Amino acid sequence: MTRKISTKTPWEPVVGYSRAVAAGDFVFVSGCTSVADGVFVHAGDAEAQTTQAIANVAQALEALGVGLADVVRTRMFVTDISRWEEYGRAHGAAFGDAMPATSMVGVAALVDPRMLIEIEAVAYKPGVGT
Repeated sequence: MTRKISTKTPWEPVVGYSRAVAAGDFVFVSGCTSVADGVFVHAGDAEAQTTQAIANVAQALEALGVGLADVVRTRMFVTDISRWEEYGRAHGAAFGDAMPATSMVGVAALVDPRMLIEIEAVAYKPGVGT
């Protein structure tokens, strides 16, 4: 059995995905970017975009009864790897002592050219998907 949530972004029905899926003891959160209330925010600000993307991860997790402290893995896809420290500061501030395993991968582009980062997450909480 799985539980799924949608955030009604314009991309979800076109691409055919859920924002987050709880399966077994894990929650898988699809890539989140710097979008608030369906609108792109924080153009040019890598740290603020990271903070917003993580806030979107947190919102998806909360809808399934888990939080950032339950995150065991993140993946950051960034369009300018030279700004790694800006992304990293926001990631470190958000996750604190949880310190999930993570990767930061440089990519050519994201769906909107103003987007600098997209973040995926995996959280662990026994029984969350049942």
